[in-house]
Amino acid sequence: MMLLFFLLWIILNGKISLELVIFGILISVTATYCVSRVTGYSPKNDLFILRNLPVFLFYILNLILEITKSAIHVMALIFEAEDPEPVIVEFHSGLRLPMQNVLLANSITLTPGTITVIQEDDHFVVHCLRKEFAEGLEESSFIKILRKLRQEEKT
Repeated sequence: MMLLFFLLWIILNGKISLELVIFGILISVTATYCVSRVTGYSPKNDLFILRNLPVFLFYILNLILEITKSAIHVMALIFEAEDPEPVIVEFHSGLRLPMQNVLLANSITLTPGTITVIQEDDHFVVHCLRKEFAEGLEESSFIKILRKLRQEEKT
């Protein structure tokens, strides 16, 4: 994180001099310390993310694909004359890390036609515009990819 703060400092200044580099290092260290105190950030988080970078990139691509597919389904639903008949679904993801469950909850909410109403540990309550949108939530592609994070973290 400190490196990102330093790079941002250099980019925003637009030039490099000894004075800017020294101030940049001091400000980057201070900003990293403050962020660590407030958010509970740890360098271990950076290592975990770097170690799992391919999985995170694949997850982002999958999220974009799922958002696109769902948006098309919701647009088709808008043009239909039928009422959507929304449903509420409860399920357990089986994911152990809080970060995995938060990512899943946010991904469900970002996907058109579904909203995460409640997320406590691995228990989810999801509102879906149609019954078909709720099918397979327990074993969605999101959960399958997030499980790879847990497996890689153990190694």
